[in-house]
Amino acid sequence: QAVADSLNRRFKTSYEPGDLYLTCGAAAAISITLHAIVNPGDEVIVIAPYFPEYRVWIETAGAACVEVMADAKTFQVDAAAVDAAITPNTKAVIIDSPNNPVGAVYTRGTLLSLASVLSGRSEELGHPIYLVSDEPYREITYGAEVPWVPAIYDRTIVCYSYSKSLSLPGERIGWALVPNTNPDHDELVLAVAGAGRKLGFVCAPALFQRVLIDCVDEPTNVEAYARNREALAGGLRKLGYTCIEPEGAFYLWVKSLEPDAEAFFRRARDLELLPVPSNSFGCEGWVRLGYCVSYETIVNSMPAWQKLAESYR
Repeated sequence: QAVADSLNRRFKTSYEPGDLYLTCGAAAAISITLHAIVNPGDEVIVIAPYFPEYRVWIETAGAACVEVMADAKTFQVDAAAVDAAITPNTKAVIIDSPNNPVGAVYTRGTLLSLASVLSGRSEELGHPIYLVSDEPYREITYGAEVPWVPAIYDRTIVCYSYSKSLSLPGERIGWALVPNTNPDHDELVLAVAGAGRKLGFVCAPALFQRVLIDCVDEPTNVEAYARNREALAGGLRKLGYTCIEPEGAFYLWVKSLEPDAEAFFRRARDLELLPVPSNSFGCEGWVRLGYCVSYETIVNSMPAWQKLAESYR
């Protein structure tokens, strides 16, 4: 009830407690949702670069993971590319905004274009294509609007976690929302609950369900992330690195100094830097840095980043 009331205040909706399935964070919510909507042989589209576990959860549910690259310059969803990737077996598309690993926030225009494609192709194929909106970073933005996806595409299921917004990464609590505006609401609510039990997610932690009652509307301390973002992105640019300015989340997408991101990672690791190579995110030539660390750690890392850059000159 507390979560439904919060969503209704924020997004002018009319959700009821029964529209929500409380979970052990967004990971459980996505896995449960996939098991609720796909059958063996179905396909699920992901927008690369994407969170690597999507592939694991999709394949565990018996479906095939289909990668579609985001726009190479803006990292927005390329609706035309999604359209080209849809087949009669396509059951869902997963989006993640603010995005992990790039930090891109999908604009309203982007989402409207995607919704138009999914609506048209659903009608053409004669079965619904669901949109799974993974939103653990919704509250961590730097001025960008994060549109409420169910208001743009009705066959949306939203997956959320408080691990990021409340800075509780070790305490997994979140939910899967089947909006009451979804045409398949009644069947999906039962499918989500059944999939949760099938996977062994019998009950989200009762203690943290109670915590949510008091903390559901607590603001996120974005100022600390904003300071870190400026220090890391600004510092690396001064050293000659190319990076994408993140609009949300707490990751920096940095161009590798050589085409092989794995080799770049190994050279960085020798200097006690641990960027994540982009290969696991579905593309090549980039690394992801996390700036959810102390400000001092970022400042103190700059000499090592300088040595790394100099090693390529």
